[in-house]
Formats: sequence, C-alpha cells, structure tokens
Amino acid sequence: MQISVFAVGRKMPAWVQAAATEYTRRMPRRWQFEWREFAQAQGDSADVVMAREAEALLAAIPDKAHVIALDNRGQGWTTEQVSVQLERWQELGKSLVFLIGGADGLHASCRDRADQLWSLSPLVFPHPLVRVILVEQLYRAQSVLDKHPYHRA
Repeated sequence: MQISVFAVGRKMPAWVQAAATEYTRRMPRRWQFEWREFAQAQGDSADVVMAREAEALLAAIPDKAHVIALDNRGQGWTTEQVSVQLERWQELGKSLVFLIGGADGLHASCRDRADQLWSLSPLVFPHPLVRVILVEQLYRAQSVLDKHPYHRA
C-alpha cells in the first residue's frame, strides 16, 4: 500500500525530523511510505497563503487516491478507532494521502477534496508537531492490528 504524507513546510526542527524518521523506519515493510514536503507560500493574508499552498498540494494528489486531511474540524478517533480506519483504508486498495497544512492550516479546497477529515485532538498543534503525532499514530494503529505489544490499552 502506498501511503504519502503531504506536508507544508520544508525546514523542520531537528527533533521533528528525528522523530518522523524514527517512526517512518518502524513502518511495515509492505507499506510504501513517503513524505512529500511543500514550500510555505507567501502572501498578504492567511487566505492567500493557504490558497497557494492548496494549489500545490492538490496538484500532487494521484488520481483515485483516498485523501485524509488533518484538520481540527475533522472526526476525532481513539487509537483503536484509528486502527479500524487503517484496516478499512488498506482494504480500499487505493493510495492514501494525508494532508498537513502550514502554519495557517489547510485551505477549504483541501478539505473539500478530502475523503475524510481527521482531527488529532480538539487542541490546536503546531504543524511540525502534527507530523510526529500522525506518523506515530499510524505506527501505533498498525501495531494494534498486528497485535504487537507497542500499544498498551
């Protein structure tokens, strides 16, 4: 299964890069997992910035991919519910694309394109931290499905 994380922002702090790399390394070998970073846009307003970032994100989404946008307006799931979602996503037989916005979030066009909206928390996180939380939760969800002891319910 192809899993892609499309994230706005290219120069992440070392701790973000280290954590994302560590959890990516732990991913199942059967996954084709990739990170795609997109430049933060410039503009006079948050709407202009988000619209420019959305253009780049949306243009890169493969045809027929199942898109999950990370957004605080989305559905919140427990770890067990994420594992159920992950199992369903794998059964779709489609590429998965997770969208992480920049400092201002995702433009409405990204949310409109998404097949699902996922809220990691009712709290708002800085976009670099979202990368770490997402990749850890994907690893954790797969460990639940594999009955690996990483997750202790």
